[in-house]
Formats: sequence, structure tokens, C-alpha cells
Amino acid sequence: MILIDTHAHIYDPQFDEDRDKMLHLAEKQQISQIWMPNCARETIPGMMVLAEQFPERCLPMMGLHPAYVTATVDEELAAVEDHLNRHPFMAVGEIGLDFYWDMTFVEQQFTAFETQLRWAAKRKLPVSMHTRSGHDRNAFMEAADLIEKLRVSSPEMQELTGIFHCFVGTLDEANRAIAMGFKLGIGGVSTFKNGGLDVVLPYISLEHLVLETDSPYLAPVPYRGKRNEPSYLRLIAQRIADLKQVNLDDVARHTTANALAMLPALYANLLP
Repeated sequence: MILIDTHAHIYDPQFDEDRDKMLHLAEKQQISQIWMPNCARETIPGMMVLAEQFPERCLPMMGLHPAYVTATVDEELAAVEDHLNRHPFMAVGEIGLDFYWDMTFVEQQFTAFETQLRWAAKRKLPVSMHTRSGHDRNAFMEAADLIEKLRVSSPEMQELTGIFHCFVGTLDEANRAIAMGFKLGIGGVSTFKNGGLDVVLPYISLEHLVLETDSPYLAPVPYRGKRNEPSYLRLIAQRIADLKQVNLDDVARHTTANALAMLPALYANLLP
């Protein structure tokens, strides 16, 4: 059984004391790949060190996280574009909209999101999207609206695909994402008693799901509230299996195939 963690910030300082052990535990749990989303300029060096050390296991993305959009957004985007032009990346991410913490730079968030969506489409790379709602605004719906609007005016956007990372939406939202050609990233929230996915996942085919931990955040039960890590991915896979009343092997097989199908051509050597 092979699993892929499609979203984990393993370069985070929380792993500085035991990063090698964390990676070893992930390997023991048959986590064959860990996809690393970038956040901002400050996170690039640590991520790239891991990508260079483990080129077949730790796959880097490049993007500006919406929560890191501030008055310096132009400089941040310039750094993202520079790296996209100079290095190979498996996706553009983590990008999107965040209305939870601070609404000061929402307009700039939309600009950064659209810019990076266009970069991904131009380079034929998938995207990893963060959509966190708040302040009575639905980030998922507004992100989906923007993508659909861009598809009307930009032919290259028609083929854009990727993952709605940390999906916690309704069944209607799940179906909308699927109709747009995107996968749903399912993580530790699926194990939470009041996470809401227990009434969604039973109705979603495995062909539309990928697994993620979002390490070091959102650890699954029984580790909720503690540091998350990729080795816990099997707990999330088991929760999906339980909700859908299927075998764990079925969840692993489908979600791994779904993830591998998104890898761009430059990662063809990692395909079975």
C-alpha cells in the first residue's frame, strides 16, 4: 500500500529538531511522496533544501499563500515568478483566498490569486488552493467564481486543474469542484467529531479525492491539537474508508492514482 501526502509544510521550524525522524516514520508508513506547498519568500530556502535532498520524495510547489499577502505583495509575487522561471516545480501553490484572519488585503489577495492561476495555466501546472472562509464570506465559492470567470475569457484556463486543499465544504460545493475538474484534498478535519465531512464523503467517489495532512497543522484524531506529521496520513485514509465503507487498500489505490495523475510531465520518472 502506497500513500501520497499532497500537502505538508515539512520545512516548518516545528520539525527542526526531528525532521529526519519524521521522514523516517513517514517512510515506514509507506508515504512515498510528500508534496510541499510554499507560503512566501521566507519559506523557499528550507523547502528547496528538502527538495534537493529528497528529489523523489519531497516535491516542491511554488506560490504565495493568501495569508501572507500584505503591502509587499508585488515583491512576493516577483519572487514566485522568478523561481517558477528558474526551477522545476510540481505545482503552483499554496494559493487562494483567506477571509478568516484579516480582511485588510483582500483586494490584493484576489490579484495575487488570479496572477498565479494564470501562471499555472501557462505552464500547464496544477494548483493547490487554500480557501478559508470568514467574515460572512465563502472563500470556496468566491475562488470557484473567479476560476469560472477566467475560463470564459482565457482559453488556456480551460485545462487548469489541481486540488481544493483542506476541503471542508458542503456536498454541493464538493460537486461544484468536481464539475470544474478539481480534486478534493481531505485531511485531519475528516476525523473531527464536528468536522462536517461525515455527511459529504459517503457521497463522493474515491476518484475525486486525494489525501493530505497539512503538517504541522490539523492533526487527525487521536492527535488533534498536537503537531501533525505525514506518518498520520494513514489515519485519514482509514477515516475515509470507514465513512465510505470500503477497504483501506481501495482508498490508498485510488487516492494515490489520483495524485500521480496530476504530476506534470517533468515528474514522469516518478510514475509507476
